[in-house]
Amino acid sequence: MFQQIYDPVGGSFFISSLFAMLPLLSMFLMLGWLRIAPHVAALVSLVVCGLIAFFVYGMPLATVFNVGVYGAVFSVLTVLWIIVNALWLYNLTVRTGHFAILRDSFALISDDPRIQAIIIAFNFGALIEALAGAGTPVAIAGAMLVAIGVKPLKAATIALVADTAPVAFGALSVPISTLAQVTGIQIEILGHHVGIQTPVVAAIVPLVLVCIMDGKRGLRQTWPAAVVAGLAFSAAQWFTVTYVSVPLTDVVAALTSAGAVILFLKVWTPGKLPEGAFENEATQAAGGVAKKHSGRDQILAYMPYLVIIAIFAVAQFSAIQHLLNLATFKFSWPGLAITSPIGKTVGTGFTLNLLSAAGSLLLVSGILTALLLQVNARAALDTYVKTLTQLRWAFPTVLCVMALAFVMNYSGQTATLGRWLAGTGAAFAFLSPVIGWIGVAVTGSDNSANALFGALQVAAAQETGLSAALLAAANASGGVLGKMISPQSLAVGAAAVGIIGQEGVIFRQVIGWSLGLMFVMAALVYLQSTHVLAWMV
Repeated sequence: MFQQIYDPVGGSFFISSLFAMLPLLSMFLMLGWLRIAPHVAALVSLVVCGLIAFFVYGMPLATVFNVGVYGAVFSVLTVLWIIVNALWLYNLTVRTGHFAILRDSFALISDDPRIQAIIIAFNFGALIEALAGAGTPVAIAGAMLVAIGVKPLKAATIALVADTAPVAFGALSVPISTLAQVTGIQIEILGHHVGIQTPVVAAIVPLVLVCIMDGKRGLRQTWPAAVVAGLAFSAAQWFTVTYVSVPLTDVVAALTSAGAVILFLKVWTPGKLPEGAFENEATQAAGGVAKKHSGRDQILAYMPYLVIIAIFAVAQFSAIQHLLNLATFKFSWPGLAITSPIGKTVGTGFTLNLLSAAGSLLLVSGILTALLLQVNARAALDTYVKTLTQLRWAFPTVLCVMALAFVMNYSGQTATLGRWLAGTGAAFAFLSPVIGWIGVAVTGSDNSANALFGALQVAAAQETGLSAALLAAANASGGVLGKMISPQSLAVGAAAVGIIGQEGVIFRQVIGWSLGLMFVMAALVYLQSTHVLAWMV
């Protein structure tokens, strides 16, 4: 039995926090500045985390090891299984030549790669996030961006930054459902509050994407389309979550935004790019006109992604969920008995959802795609083996990162950071999104961060007199901006675009945007807690 202590150093949250933040600081220092290989950085940070858990928090060494194994095993279904099958499906389309057709079809919508980046990363990525979540949109959108000619580093950066605003309502709003369970606040109320926070970020993100894609020139020449995409997404997200349905929020927002951009392009065209500005075969064809394909070929090119949408949509029906859950097994992780400082049992459950896991649904989508594209079994298996080889260095990174997250959480280090920030009184409204940001940076999941800190946000609200719903929602809204710097997200992005080992370079590209957007969110939540923007809630 291990009982957590949140203030192990002299009863001080501040001093204890100085130790608790060392694993994260060491990880980001090695990735961002020392340029150490990500799997080495993750392993060293895990060792630092384990030593702090043992020497500072008093967690027995055997328990530290067991919790690390627990986190590593947990990552297999929740992260690695998704990455492997998402990239396998993509590689199947490349092998059959259908991805080239898809690339050309995007060029027919607009021959400008900057506009294509908005449609792929922001619109299509949001749709995938709405249905699947868990890194899937980063993997697929990143690979698609490379296919249209975006350089790998820039493609990974764009895919990660784009996967922000949709995250709070991802996987049919599972993060909001979890937040409702741990806070006791109705899902509709939480959805409403998140729906007046994340749309502000959504309105900005397309502008950020074209800036990453092409700097000041990109902003100057394509800002109208970026504004249309952002505002359409924001308005649809707010309207859907407020008046229609919380689970369908991102589905409607993504489709509305894509439709608005396509319609806008019929009456407006971006400024002309210099010749050779982007290495894009489709848009550099003779006369700047992309190659046209037959209707049948175009349908087959889109088929894999239509299959993904269909599979994940069907999986939400209660009857199908019941069948899938027949292969779901839940049990407590062996050898772990942990209690909170007040003696409450800390859950150590493990869910082995063999059929309902997002990765399993992607595997089914890949098998159906292979059949529809007439890929024989031998070629499909060969592609799968090559995908595993492609990801060989991503595996140790993800395993170590998730082990680190679990050791931080179960030893009490993450809770120490949260409670230290919660002791700031009325100013906590500004820091509330920061806690969600930290939670997602550590765990890589807005759902996990809500489970971890949702109750803390409500407790802090009661102590400070602030709105519990506002702060709980801020946890989810702030968390979405930590996803792009999460080591597991960085690993997914690097693997998707074929630059495994350069996660530190990607981190340096996205950290500024993450911090900048987080500041915008923190300022927004603070103003919503005052008379200045109280009318919004």
